[in-house]
Amino acid sequence: MSEATGRTVDLTNPAVNGFTTLDLIDRELRYVRGFKPQIVSALIGVNDLVQGRTTEQYQAALRRIYDAVGSLKLPAGSVVAISIPNWSVVPAARDFGDPEQLRRLTDEFNAIANREALSRGFTWIDITHVSTSKAESPGWISADRLHPGDVQYAAWADVVWEAVKDKWSELARP
Repeated sequence: MSEATGRTVDLTNPAVNGFTTLDLIDRELRYVRGFKPQIVSALIGVNDLVQGRTTEQYQAALRRIYDAVGSLKLPAGSVVAISIPNWSVVPAARDFGDPEQLRRLTDEFNAIANREALSRGFTWIDITHVSTSKAESPGWISADRLHPGDVQYAAWADVVWEAVKDKWSELARP
């Protein structure tokens, strides 16, 4: 039962660690269509960066994803696109290249995702700042020195909820 809405909420997260936009297209889109969601959030792109995909390749794949989500014809405010966090500051980032270059590419990917989301009427939520706001705090980065820790995920959730709570609570009313 959701405290915020007073309704039973079923959460389905088909995300898989390491997936790129191409993996999402190949393995997750049909799954999402199959369970007919009422609300959708999308955060995808870090692994495209890690695997060296270009901004053009990212944009083309992201358009396919966002178009598929748009084809669900969900009510306004039901779809949110979430920025890629600034992972260039995590200890393991250097394993993937120069942190400044990673930050620049992250910003470019986020600009693409923002434009594509807004052009479809999706809500854009930027978690970039919060992803580094407490970088030195215990639990902010997971033990692998790459992925967010539970504390950081909770901070993201707070930012997302603040952006959607009014609309999503309204959508949840019987």
